[in-house]
Amino acid sequence: MNLVLVRHSEVLEEYQGKYNGHIDIPLSKKGLEDAKELGEQLQSYDFDAIYCSDLTRTKETLAQFNLPIKPLYSKELREKSWGKHEGMSFEEIEASGIKYTTFSEWIEQLDGESVTEFTDRIENFFLSYLKKQKDLKTVLIVTHSGVIKTLLQILNNQTLEESFSKPIRYSSVTETLL
Repeated sequence: MNLVLVRHSEVLEEYQGKYNGHIDIPLSKKGLEDAKELGEQLQSYDFDAIYCSDLTRTKETLAQFNLPIKPLYSKELREKSWGKHEGMSFEEIEASGIKYTTFSEWIEQLDGESVTEFTDRIENFFLSYLKKQKDLKTVLIVTHSGVIKTLLQILNNQTLEESFSKPIRYSSVTETLL
């Protein structure tokens, strides 16, 4: 199965560079324009199914694509929950008393879902649910950077730190086989 993984388009400026997690925020004007352009590029694909996170930023991205298939929305495709740290920047989190020593320590110190809970959620959706859909050849997934990075970490047998060290831009496409 070919997965076409799309990170949602740019969000409002006050949320850029923040740990947004489950905060339900809209796209910026530029984000809407970028999503339309991306949608035009995706017209060449013949998707068998479309799955999308149920948060506004992903739904608004997908709405610009004008594809003929009805999407399925899933909370399983949401970004990791950061609990009370959602909406905060790295600097704001450090100012609250959490210091960065290593990637794994940093990510475990923040509230919300644990890394294990988040990884299990991603594994369950892609490997336990989606992989069993044998009739699907090409699937569009509109989701978040952390979901894409975590899936690639699982599929490529990388560490989470290796996977998270590679940036995934707004409105970008990553293709992989499942």
